[in-house]
Amino acid sequence: MEPTLKKKYREEVIPKMMEKFKYKNPLQVPRLLKIVINMGIGKDNKDPKVVESAQKELAQITGQKPVITRAKKSIAGFNLRKGDICGVMVTLRGNRMYEFLERFITFALPRVRDFNGLPPNSFDGRGSYTIGIKEQIIFPEIDYNEIYKIKGMNITIVTSGKNPEETRCFLKEMGLPIREE
Repeated sequence: MEPTLKKKYREEVIPKMMEKFKYKNPLQVPRLLKIVINMGIGKDNKDPKVVESAQKELAQITGQKPVITRAKKSIAGFNLRKGDICGVMVTLRGNRMYEFLERFITFALPRVRDFNGLPPNSFDGRGSYTIGIKEQIIFPEIDYNEIYKIKGMNITIVTSGKNPEETRCFLKEMGLPIREE
């Protein structure tokens, strides 16, 4: 079955964006390419229980097994050696990506404490938007009693938008509550 957000993109977002930006072809409209979710481990990288719990929680949130990321080079200031575990990450594509984004918008964001919209300045200029989450417990899939340690995560939404204005308009049409500047 097709995700609801994908159906909304096809039926509502494409016509609105074509009208607003005067596109001649529907394939010119920005689309979601992938969503990358990264959860850093930090100073707890020597504790295997922290790594295991981060993997388990990210798998529950996304429905996909995360990959362990390792340090590419040693950094003495962070007490980090080459090859040490830095965090876990997942790259979502296809229907899983649309389903995750829909759950994130409808269930997780309203559970953020003191939420007044997403920051308008998190665009990178090449069609990506990054959101920082302080607690993984905003997702309903996570059982509060079973978490080992509260950790944050970065969620990067990669689109085919050419500039920040086009990407901002596209993400707002998709339903992301981005604040006005």
